Amino acid sequence: MSTDIDYYELLEVQRGADDATLKSSYRRLAMRWHPDKNPGDTAAEQRFKAISEAYDCLKDAQKRAAYDRYGHAAYTQQASGGGAGPQDFGGFSDIFENIFGEFMGGGGGRQRRSGPARGQDLRYDLELNLEEAFVGKAASLEVETAVNCEPCGGTGAKPGTSARTCTTCQGQGRVGMRQGLFMVERACPACHGTGQVIADPCDTCSGAGRVDKRRTLSVNIPRGVDDGTRIRVAGEGEAGARGGPSGDLYIFVHMKPHSFFKREGTTLFTTAPISITTAALGGEIEVPGLDRDAAVIKIPHGTQTGKQFRVRGRGMPALNGGVAGGGFGDLVVQIEVETPVKLTKRQRELLQEFQQLEAEEGGKNTPRQSGFFDKLRDAWNELTD
Repeated sequence: MSTDIDYYELLEVQRGADDATLKSSYRRLAMRWHPDKNPGDTAAEQRFKAISEAYDCLKDAQKRAAYDRYGHAAYTQQASGGGAGPQDFGGFSDIFENIFGEFMGGGGGRQRRSGPARGQDLRYDLELNLEEAFVGKAASLEVETAVNCEPCGGTGAKPGTSARTCTTCQGQGRVGMRQGLFMVERACPACHGTGQVIADPCDTCSGAGRVDKRRTLSVNIPRGVDDGTRIRVAGEGEAGARGGPSGDLYIFVHMKPHSFFKREGTTLFTTAPISITTAALGGEIEVPGLDRDAAVIKIPHGTQTGKQFRVRGRGMPALNGGVAGGGFGDLVVQIEVETPVKLTKRQRELLQEFQQLEAEEGGKNTPRQSGFFDKLRDAWNELTD
């Protein structure tokens, strides 16, 4: 092998990454290290080859399973005790299936599926603001993916011709070979498991049955989606090779931060400033909601900073419904008492008069403040005794 660096590390993905994540990371890294973008850079060329080698292994389920178990040893002569390459590890599973399948399935092992392979799933990361998540959105997505080749209709054969049954496997897609005392099956090397061979490939797709194309999709994003919500759009992934079924498109939602609201599930949180007079005397405030209607909150006299008021059913809609309040969460408003600034002469005089009256009352209007200083005074006396 050209490198001993861990394949997952080369592709900058986690060990459990799905096929779509592998492909996305490979495309990004291949574009970055491609020799055409780094002319004369030998290190970049070697990096490109290593990345391609890693992806070639991990995109194949059988090779990946062998690599996950044996690492690079799966691709050395020593891995099997001398003599076999990576495909032999797939053979081991075939051995056990052929031996034990008669006991488990009543008829000689698992049935092998031949024919065109299913296309890979795709991932799309979608950013939404809170207002869009509140009402839902018809999103227009641009994705670059493999689609069926139009000239050949996805068959891979030149128009006017057709694929023929593979004579090596007789259309089964798999061939048997003896390994010691056992007979094992592998994908047919002539047709690569499809069961068919194209003698005259299509000029447009070179026999693959699909070509890369940028597509625009219209997808309805339901209301109530949250950060991390995954939406599956069936059949909108990559087209399968040579007419195989398409994969799926998975949309991952990412929420933008909001300047006024914070969200926890279906509950919205916000802070509302009120004047010192409203806090002292009581009154009403209006808090705008995402539904464009104001929530009216009654403020009792003597309200302090930090006091919270819950308005039922004025939060976010539930993605699947079933939340108290008609499918909506709650709105929680936390009060912040604001100290007045830029006082007029008259306002200052009134506040000074109030301050004098407050002092004469001995702190009855501010029990928490009076209590705090009493406790502080007691603590100080204990230290000085």
